[in-house]
Amino acid sequence: MATYAAAEEFLRAFHRARPKAGQVEVRLAKVRAEIAATGTYRHKPAELAFGARIALRDSGWCPADVPWRGLLVRDLRDIRDSAEVAVQCVRHLRAATNGGRVRPMVSVFAPDTPWRPGPRIRNHQLVRYAGYAEQSRVLGDRRYVGFTSAVCRLGWRPPTGRSPFDMLPLVLQTEHEGISLHPLPRDLVHEVPLEHPELPWFVGLGLRWHAVPVISNMRLVIGGITYPAAPFNGVYICQAIGADVLADDGAYGLVRHVAERLGLDVSSERTLWRDRAVVELNRAVVHSFDAAGVTIRHTAAGFLPATGAPTRPAFVPWEGEALN
Repeated sequence: MATYAAAEEFLRAFHRARPKAGQVEVRLAKVRAEIAATGTYRHKPAELAFGARIALRDSGWCPADVPWRGLLVRDLRDIRDSAEVAVQCVRHLRAATNGGRVRPMVSVFAPDTPWRPGPRIRNHQLVRYAGYAEQSRVLGDRRYVGFTSAVCRLGWRPPTGRSPFDMLPLVLQTEHEGISLHPLPRDLVHEVPLEHPELPWFVGLGLRWHAVPVISNMRLVIGGITYPAAPFNGVYICQAIGADVLADDGAYGLVRHVAERLGLDVSSERTLWRDRAVVELNRAVVHSFDAAGVTIRHTAAGFLPATGAPTRPAFVPWEGEALN
């Protein structure tokens, strides 16, 4: 149930930023009556766009040189059915990819109300790769072994000839339909094959990564209203792919293999072999994205830090839940 206090705080901030939006007291009176009658209220399109932009600006994924007031907000609040949510997620990916010139944006689906919850996306990101536990090793992304097993139990069938980069389906949940799976069209997802500018053998590793990080497992909260499905994207920082995924032992775990191919002494951490291998992985990511004409940043400098008071519009993680 929306609280008037949260609505008032947000709406006063909106009207301070948008003085041409009209008299705030008039708007507050209408919202107070709406909450009293229904337990919630509906944001005007301009209010929704303002709140979503503040949340995306403060998410930590938004480059500082992107004018936050112009961030694209897709108002999809009338969409609750899983099939249409999947269609709009596909459209988000296509628009955000933008031919390689990645465009930060957010798509906002139906909110929770006192009488009906909104739809939810159970994937951490719209594009994630499967992880398969195979006897003594894992093929693919170790972070998603449990999620991969869960979607297999729900009916997903991995492609014939499994690979380290098999795309998982979208897992959507609605009150009236339950959980459903929606495979992403393979040709929709822009993937970048990874090669190194100086190491010819690197391309033989067969690595690649998708171009746009669309975060999809966070709920957007604006003025006391929760939008459980509001996928949003900024742009990748190279370390988020090279260091945090390809190198990390909890994900693809390639750091030792790369170090050995580089001829580094891996007998002791004091040789800093791990750091040196991570640098080369990051170099390969930056080089490959640049060569493919896909937006990427080589450092977190130039990104707005994640900020915001607890009552400001924000993307909030789901806590204590997993797909089982």
